[in-house]
Amino acid sequence: MNLENDELQLYRGQDFAVSRHITIHQPSLDEICTYGEREYYSLLYHLTATPQSMKWQLWDIGLDYTKITPFELFYGFLYNFYPQEKTSILFGDLDFKKFELVQRKEDEPPLLLQVKKKNFSGDVREEEIIIDEFTYQVITDYLRKVHFIHKDEKVPANESTKMILIEDAREDYLRNKDKEYHSALKNMVSAMVNSAGFKYSHAQIWDMKINAFMDSVKRISKIKNAELLLQSGYSGFGINLKEISHKQLDWFGELD
Repeated sequence: MNLENDELQLYRGQDFAVSRHITIHQPSLDEICTYGEREYYSLLYHLTATPQSMKWQLWDIGLDYTKITPFELFYGFLYNFYPQEKTSILFGDLDFKKFELVQRKEDEPPLLLQVKKKNFSGDVREEEIIIDEFTYQVITDYLRKVHFIHKDEKVPANESTKMILIEDAREDYLRNKDKEYHSALKNMVSAMVNSAGFKYSHAQIWDMKINAFMDSVKRISKIKNAELLLQSGYSGFGINLKEISHKQLDWFGELD
């Protein structure tokens, strides 16, 4: 099984088989709307969190975020936070709460293990579902690519910088925690259905998979930016196109 993310399949929105027992479903805008946008992105950012994105929370419980890995954070704190009915939008009937942290041998790294009993014509067999560090990386890489989420792995240059970053993160949280929530997807949906370059109506857009929709948001922005630069450059009174990066003018280029 090829565990690398096939970009075309990801864009098409096909479910992604991580292993025999773990498949990630890519939801549509309609599914996310029904689930609840705020709750969905909370789940998503929780599952893909790095120590850097939880620096002040870890510090407050006596852990240095620069000393642990993302997988250690996942199996130490995050993996069983949500019940199956909450993770089902992404993982179907997989129940993270049924995993246990095990270390089979002293010289082997820890992993998450779930043993399922299956009945094969009266013969009961045990099957193992394993999330080791490699499987965890495959899962989180896929989720980030689908949703265009940046992976924060920045390491501070020194202890003073580290403490400043921890306090900045804490202050940012306290400053924003009581603010009224406003939908980001609603504004993007509104912008897209009212954009001349977008081909889906208000009724049709809800069937779009989240990656294709986010790709459209970024692609149309890239196309319009390139058009403005070209118009300005060819007008004779605007920018010098020789000073503009080819990436900014290439409609077919990779999206940030």
